[in-house]
Amino acid sequence: MEGRTENSDEEIKRLQRGMNDLVSLLALPAMWSVDDSSQIGRTLRDVLLSMLNLDLVYVRLNNSAGAKPAEMVGIAPPSTLAVPPQEISDTLKRWMGDDPQKWHPLVRNLLGHGDISIVPLSIGLQCELGVIVVASRRLDFPDQVERLLLDVAKNQAAIGLREARLLSEQKRIADELDRRVVQRTRELAAVNEELKKEIIERKTAEEELRRSETFLAEAQRLSSTGNFSWRLDTDEIAFSDELSRIFEFDRDTPVTLERIAARVHPDDIPLLTEKIEQARRTDANVNYEIRLRMADGAVKYLHTITYRTRDLVDRSEIIGAVRDVSQRRLAEDALGKARSELAHMARVTSLGALTASIAHEVNQPLTGIVTNASTCLRMLAADPPNVEGACETARRTIRDGHRASEVITRLRALFGKKNATAEVVDLNDATREVIALLLNGLQKDRVILRPELADDLPPVTGDRVQLQQVVLNLILNASDSMSGVDDRPRQLVIRTERDEDDHVRLTVQDAGVGFDPQGVERLFEAFYTTKSGGMGIGLSVSRSIIESHHGRLWAASNDGPGATFSFSLPSRHGRLADGQNLGAIRGPSVTDAERAMRNVSW
Repeated sequence: MEGRTENSDEEIKRLQRGMNDLVSLLALPAMWSVDDSSQIGRTLRDVLLSMLNLDLVYVRLNNSAGAKPAEMVGIAPPSTLAVPPQEISDTLKRWMGDDPQKWHPLVRNLLGHGDISIVPLSIGLQCELGVIVVASRRLDFPDQVERLLLDVAKNQAAIGLREARLLSEQKRIADELDRRVVQRTRELAAVNEELKKEIIERKTAEEELRRSETFLAEAQRLSSTGNFSWRLDTDEIAFSDELSRIFEFDRDTPVTLERIAARVHPDDIPLLTEKIEQARRTDANVNYEIRLRMADGAVKYLHTITYRTRDLVDRSEIIGAVRDVSQRRLAEDALGKARSELAHMARVTSLGALTASIAHEVNQPLTGIVTNASTCLRMLAADPPNVEGACETARRTIRDGHRASEVITRLRALFGKKNATAEVVDLNDATREVIALLLNGLQKDRVILRPELADDLPPVTGDRVQLQQVVLNLILNASDSMSGVDDRPRQLVIRTERDEDDHVRLTVQDAGVGFDPQGVERLFEAFYTTKSGGMGIGLSVSRSIIESHHGRLWAASNDGPGATFSFSLPSRHGRLADGQNLGAIRGPSVTDAERAMRNVSW
């Protein structure tokens, strides 16, 4: 039974790793530049090599213009293969051949000094876009999960490469059409006597143009991308068929700025106005996202890119491409919800470590309530009754009741499930609240707590509970790292200070066992832990929270024993200077018990 449980745990961990890898692969398009296909190849090579612990990854990307394909080879370090990367590339090309139909799904092949399992993957139909070859010395490679991840990886690469090709072709066609039309117009002005011949040539070009437009319309339909032109002097606007479909406009009705604004989500009208004015006054490209609210109440998310050019009569004109990214946004929202659920699970996991502190925090005021109530009864039973003393004792009873209520309220805020909210947060006050919850447990574990909280610390903007969760995780980790230390004081320093570039920094420094500097980044991987009873999600969730607040979280080894974990966040002043949307903001609340914590000598 115990063996089956261990196998089940391993299977769960393997599936969890697979889910994390799947999320990472689905997030790859956000990292890719749409005009750099080689970046897609390099990223895919490096991610697969690391994610699946492969020995070799070979990527070949075909060039749509007929140029030489781009080839990339990645070998797992330290390399034990006896041949250079170029020879590996040549060997694979000879082995694969030119016909993808003849490829085998799994081949045992001699490469270097041993057998290796090789899996070829076609990017696009008939290797239209390229090929990926992955190899591993493991005899069971690939398993079912690895095969799924490889299929997702090649599909993501195909989508990214097709998008890059489509956008490149669209710009090429637009540039080519502009060049040819201008050339013909100048020839008409210079050589009037060749007018008839030029008319024939123009008609020929317009046959070609219709074919190009047909191809472009199909490409736009497949990629949910439309385009438009906007003449600045007359405000004349022309939509492509796909863009009219995205906006759900009748093609027979003229497109105007007012009609566009009526379709835009009311909350995004200020952004649209700003971008329109920016396009009028500058030649720089404009890149932004905006929402539409359709007639049935549905919301669409659009990504718009525009650039300024001049038409045939030298008038300023804006050319733009608009892509419907609603599906991508829905996926991002789902990912954010999953991340929020994981963060809540991490908070609940920490609840066990706080049990003693919670009991101490609640028992103190409850004991006071019982004692005061007994004293009050004795005073009232005296002859004559001590009414004044009884009233004072009753007031102390009410005070202790409030203290107990505040503890419960603080715990419900920290461990309850709620949506993230942006508010003005005093990082010192938030840290003191966490210390108040942990103090009893830290003292029980013989931890010497030394807060060094800056007096002039500016506030930050963010979710108070999420930031307190990060501080909680860092303090608990620091305390755990010193649980076996007996040859030196178990000193824990919590420091806040101003950081460069209008940022605020919080540091937690311990005197524990530390960590291997070579594996510092592994500490922040999901489900990686150095503790026997840990889940390995605390630091991963903490980094995700800090990055969602536009900050960064890192770790470093101390000069002596122990380690230091720090995070840096932009101050509220810095966020306002950048013009970032702060959302719903409410001021921090400080209870009487928390104010008393500020006067405690540690």
